[in-house]
Amino acid sequence: MPIIVTLDVVLAQRKLKLGDLAERVDLTPANLSILKTGKAKAIRFSTLEALCRELDCQPGDLIRYEPEPDR
Repeated sequence: MPIIVTLDVVLAQRKLKLGDLAERVDLTPANLSILKTGKAKAIRFSTLEALCRELDCQPGDLIRYEPEPDR
């Protein structure tokens, strides 16, 4: 998938654990883990907003677009 989630990188930079962030943004650790591993098919703007607020970042810090190479 050409959308890459970089939540794991941002968490590491801030030395924050997934469980702590999940509690702050009112998500289950399991749901946040799905997002972190790139297995999520969608993200609500309210979730993205909460993540950006708690991590003091911009949406582009959490997700990026990488086109798939031509075959």
